[in-house]
Amino acid sequence: MEGYNVSLLGQGLLAATLFMFALYAQQRRTQDATPVDIGWAIGIGFVSVYLASNGQGDLYRRVIVGTLTALWALRLSWHLHARRGPAEDGRYAMLRQQWGERAQRNFLLLYLAQALLITFFSIPSLLAAANPNPLSILDGFGVAIWLVAIGGEGLADAQLHRFRSQPTNAGRTCQQGLWNYSRHPNYFFEWLHWFAPVAWAIPHDWGWLSLMAPVVMLYLLFSVTGIPYAEKRALLSRGDEYRAYQERTHAFFPFFHKTARTKDVSAKEVTL
Repeated sequence: MEGYNVSLLGQGLLAATLFMFALYAQQRRTQDATPVDIGWAIGIGFVSVYLASNGQGDLYRRVIVGTLTALWALRLSWHLHARRGPAEDGRYAMLRQQWGERAQRNFLLLYLAQALLITFFSIPSLLAAANPNPLSILDGFGVAIWLVAIGGEGLADAQLHRFRSQPTNAGRTCQQGLWNYSRHPNYFFEWLHWFAPVAWAIPHDWGWLSLMAPVVMLYLLFSVTGIPYAEKRALLSRGDEYRAYQERTHAFFPFFHKTARTKDVSAKEVTL
């Protein structure tokens, strides 16, 4: 892999491991694993900026990669911090209860796995930072993807926050704005964001490996964390209302309701 300073990735892995071990030590003291999510976002931002700063590719592209990745990490980590409650996140509280006496051992493995994920999701930055080609329309396309993804995720988060801040909506399901077209628009735009570094990296040699990031992210959201737990918790707390929401609203990719499209067609037929 000529042109790619893979040793930088090893340095990033070491930094991520030390960072996660520090967060694990904090977890042992506070019995609260919630900050690991914030640490994941910060870790990717830090390692990616380090890789972009020390890359061998086009300087302007490296500035774009480092700046936009840092902004993504700051926005996501701040959002995760702002929505923290006084108690441990339900996912980790459930795991702590299930694991019992093995909790601390398993949490250590979980935190170390996060260090590996930080390093893995920093690989697109390494690949993009090694691209020596001058900026092209493809780079602009990557920036456009980033803007749409960050804007969409920020809008989805703001709409959900506004809905939940109204006392009359307690225990109800948000079906406003983007949440009318997807049950998890925030996850969709987070996934979309990972195609931006693909556009920056793919023209050069091993750049196609950057496609691993959105593929693995999609798998994690659908099968490991994200959607499965969010759906389970929503069904427990909102019951039939959420089941009805599931039936008419797509889980991930934003699209019109099937029932809404049927009504529109019927209305047109009546009008005609």
